[in-house]
Amino acid sequence: MRIGMDTSPLVQTRAGTARYIRGLLGELERRSDLDVRRLSFGSAGKAAAIVRDSAWYLAILPWQARTLDVLHCTTFRAPLRSPIPVVVTVHDLAVLRHPELFTPWVRLYGFVALRRVVRAATRVIAVSEFTKSEIVELIGLAEERVHVVPNAAEPAFRPDGPAAEGDYVLAVGTLEPRKNLVRLAEATRRLGVELRVVGARGWGDVDVSQNGVRWLGELPDAEVAALYRGALCLAYPSLYEGFGLPVLEAMRCGAPVVTSAGTVMEELAGDAAELVDPLDPASIAAGIERAIGRRSELGARGLERAERYTWAAAADATISVYRHAAG
Repeated sequence: MRIGMDTSPLVQTRAGTARYIRGLLGELERRSDLDVRRLSFGSAGKAAAIVRDSAWYLAILPWQARTLDVLHCTTFRAPLRSPIPVVVTVHDLAVLRHPELFTPWVRLYGFVALRRVVRAATRVIAVSEFTKSEIVELIGLAEERVHVVPNAAEPAFRPDGPAAEGDYVLAVGTLEPRKNLVRLAEATRRLGVELRVVGARGWGDVDVSQNGVRWLGELPDAEVAALYRGALCLAYPSLYEGFGLPVLEAMRCGAPVVTSAGTVMEELAGDAAELVDPLDPASIAAGIERAIGRRSELGARGLERAERYTWAAAADATISVYRHAAG
C-alpha cells in the first residue's frame, strides 16, 4: 500500500505533533508492506503557514498525492477534496473549546475550515477516547468514522540513565496559557520548592521569570529524560489537552505525576498520578506534596501503565485505519 504522509509540522515545531509524526513514521517506514512517501511544504514562519493552510493543503497536496492509495494528514489541516482517500489525525480541539488561547490566524482557520476538513476526511484518527468524544460532540462526526490510536513516547524516555540534581518540580510543555504555569508557579512557591520549566516559548505572554521558576527552554530528549528521573514529580496541571504526552514520558522515566482531574490526562495516567483541580493553586500544591510522599509507589505504577503505549502498537492500529479508508 502506498501512503502519503504530511510531514509539514516537522518544520514548524518540535512539540507533541512533531513527536507523533517522528515516532509513527519511523515505525511505518520499517514495515515491508508499506511504501510511505513524505510530503511537506515550506518552512517555519507566519507567511509560510498562511500559504500552506490556504493553498498547499487545499490544492497542491491532493495533486501531489493523486497516484497513492491513501493520504494521511497528521493534523486537522487537510484537503477538502481529494482524488484518493484521506485519513486525518486530530490531536485535540482546543481551538474550538478555547479559541481565546490561540493566535488570530489559528482562530480564523479553526472557525472557517476545521469542521469542514474533518468532515471531508474518509477516516479520522483521534489520539485518545477524550479527543474522539470531542470530535463527535463538536464536529458531529459519526463514532464509527473515528478510530482511537494513542500516542507513544520516544526511546530516550526510560527509567535507567542519569538523573538531574537538585530538589525541583518539573513542568514540560510549550509556554502558552492552557499549560497553566502561573497557577503552578504559585503552588510551588507555597511549598518553597523550585519549579523548572522545559519548553519552547509559545504565545500568550506567559511569564516564566517569577521567583522560584527556572525556564530551561527547549532541550534534547536525553536531557529532558534526566530531568524527569531527578524530579520530585512532574506537575502537568494543563487546562486542556488531547493526550498529554509529558505525562507518558514522565511515567516511562519512573517519575511521579501530578495532573488535572477530569481531563484526558486522567484517562492516560489512571491511578498512577495524583489528580488535582487545575484552577486551584492550593489543590495543585497539595497534590505535589502527596506525589512526593508516594514517589516510589507512583513511579512503579506509572512504569507499568506506560508499557501499553508503544509506537509499534500505534503503527498497527494506523495501518488498520488505512485499510478501512482504502476500502
